[in-house]
Amino acid sequence: MSRAVPEWIADHDDQDIPTRVKLRIFRQYDGRCYVTGRRLQIGEYDFDHIKPLSMGGEHKESNLAPIYRPAHREKTAEEAGPRAKADRIYLKENGLWPKSRRPLKGRGFEPSRKVSNHE
Repeated sequence: MSRAVPEWIADHDDQDIPTRVKLRIFRQYDGRCYVTGRRLQIGEYDFDHIKPLSMGGEHKESNLAPIYRPAHREKTAEEAGPRAKADRIYLKENGLWPKSRRPLKGRGFEPSRKVSNHE
């Protein structure tokens, strides 16, 4: 089955979603949050990337869905850990992650003097 209207695909990740596209997405989900199933009222929902942009998702119509605002905050918080880890891995692989300033014991570091608990 082909679409009567071509899918909207953003030119860049910061591009606003056109109102006509938001309306199509909202209707496609029957006015319900795609996470909770809750019927949505004006002003209490956002449009969410089903697969986050930071994890390879695209800013296009088929990757967007209406989501109840509190559920959106929760989903974003859950994605923060894996997103931060992916960012660290990318930075480390590209030599951009800062090196530790604190030498680790057993890796060629010996303290210049012994420190006792009585000083």
